[in-house]
Amino acid sequence: MPVSNALAFVVRVLVVAASLWVATVLVDGIELDASSTSTRVGTLLVVALIFGVVNAVVKPLIKVVGCPLYVLTLGLIGLVVNALLFWLVGSLSDAVGLPFVVDGFWPGFWGAIIVAIVGFVLHLVIPDKVDGR
Repeated sequence: MPVSNALAFVVRVLVVAASLWVATVLVDGIELDASSTSTRVGTLLVVALIFGVVNAVVKPLIKVVGCPLYVLTLGLIGLVVNALLFWLVGSLSDAVGLPFVVDGFWPGFWGAIIVAIVGFVLHLVIPDKVDGR
C-alpha cells in the first residue's frame, strides 16, 4: 500500500529538523536560542522547511551555473556550496525572526556535513515506503 505524498513530506521535514537539532548540539556557532521546548521544536520545523525550499530552488541553479567548477574540482566545490547554502538558511531564518543563527562559513560547513550524515542515517532506519523513496 503506497504512502501518501503528504506523509512522505512530513517524514522528510521531521528528518531534516532532527538533523538540524543535532547540528545545533554539536557545532559551536549554530545557535538555537529558543526558551521553551515547544518553541525549539517549532523553530526547527520552520527552519527545516526553509532548508528544503533553499535546496529545492537555489541549489539546482547553482549546480547549473557552477557546473564547470563541479567538474574542475571533482565535486569538492559541493562542500563549499552546501556550507554557503546552510549559512544562507541561517541568515534567512534570522531575517524572519527565528531564533536560529549560523555564525559564519565554518559553522555552516560543519553543520551541512552533520545534517547530511544524520539525514542519511535516519533515512537508513526509516523504511523506504514511509519516506517515499
